[in-house]
Amino acid sequence: HEQLVESGGGSVQAGGSLTLSCAGSAWRDRGNCMGWFRQAPGKEREGVALINTIGLNSHGTKYADSVKGRFTISQDSDKNTLYLQMNSLKPEDTAMYYCAARAGDFCDLYSFDERAMDYWGKGTLVTISS
Repeated sequence: HEQLVESGGGSVQAGGSLTLSCAGSAWRDRGNCMGWFRQAPGKEREGVALINTIGLNSHGTKYADSVKGRFTISQDSDKNTLYLQMNSLKPEDTAMYYCAARAGDFCDLYSFDERAMDYWGKGTLVTISS
């Protein structure tokens, strides 16, 4: 059973940076899809970034338009860890950020489909002040 644990959230001022981490209990050697979703207060959860991987290699990424050029998703399969580097943070980035994984298969990178994800973390809170 895959366990995902997020860390790295916190409170920063607008323009600042944070790096979120997601530790997984077992990344498989077959194709995987991992991603970050977020839910702001009073809003529905939305996709932030996805990455398809096999081992050490990325096989494509997808970003929400609102974070393109500011956020970078990456993974370290040796450490079983997924990252989200967030730069130039804005107050509208304030949300609970969730790590998610789809085991053994790639994600369709044309959209964010929560139903495609098999495992979820409990989230880490990011608060951006103006």
